[in-house]
Amino acid sequence: MVCCVLIGFLLALGCSVCYGAASVLQAAATRSVEAGSGSGVDTVLLMRAARQWRYLVGVGLDGLGFVLQVAALRMVPIYVVAAALAASIAVTGIVAAWVLSVRLSVAAWSAVGVVCLSLVVLALAAGPAHFRRAPAGLGWALLGVVAVLFIVGAAAGRLPDRSRALALGLAAGSGFGVIEVGVRLIEVLDPTKRSFYTNPALYAAAAGGAAGFLLLTSALHRGSVTTAVAGMVVGETLAPAFVGAVWLGDRARDGFGWLVIAGFVVAVAGALVLARFGEVSAESDEANQAAA
Repeated sequence: MVCCVLIGFLLALGCSVCYGAASVLQAAATRSVEAGSGSGVDTVLLMRAARQWRYLVGVGLDGLGFVLQVAALRMVPIYVVAAALAASIAVTGIVAAWVLSVRLSVAAWSAVGVVCLSLVVLALAAGPAHFRRAPAGLGWALLGVVAVLFIVGAAAGRLPDRSRALALGLAAGSGFGVIEVGVRLIEVLDPTKRSFYTNPALYAAAAGGAAGFLLLTSALHRGSVTTAVAGMVVGETLAPAFVGAVWLGDRARDGFGWLVIAGFVVAVAGALVLARFGEVSAESDEANQAAA
């Protein structure tokens, strides 16, 4: 059991590295092209960004990260994977400092250390993933959630930049959260079985991923990156972890429940702090370059 949890944790970390590096490449590519409709569901912007090599490499890393995420979700509770996804912001900050020459502040590097430490705590306290039968209709409910996300994204395009970034980031994170829950609702990942294709959770996970990509691309194009990323972190962590604990049987090791809660909260909080200080550092660098 311990070996299974360790492997799952390492897979979640690998997923975090892939997603974090992809975010830097995709943000750079997205901001180098013009928007289309300006809506939160801007397919023209997505198509233009997709012509950039940096965006394509980012998509490739996202694909690898998704494979690692699915494997991790079969071994460890959703809250572990969710915390690792939040920690991808730490990876983003480190990669941005290296690739884009963004200087992170002492506070930002401290947040990186806090996030990493909290993940170690989660790894020590987490129990294995349990596949308790979910309430009937949860898979169909996920499809309904995805439909609502597209509606929210379309409406968010009319909001002021800051509110727009928050709404789109939250919706994008919720789309990625649908993937986490959807994967756990697929009891047997066997494409040769008919039940694999008749499970609505499969299509909910696919649609949630598509919604997340589209909405995050729009969120990163205009408005505060900090606000967009903060919304995404909240969307992809809190609700999925709650669903896993309440309906899917996710548990901590005996006597370590309080440590799991503390580690999860600190990981998410550290990610939000890092997002804030990371952008402040980037803005300072841009101001210094302009002054020079």
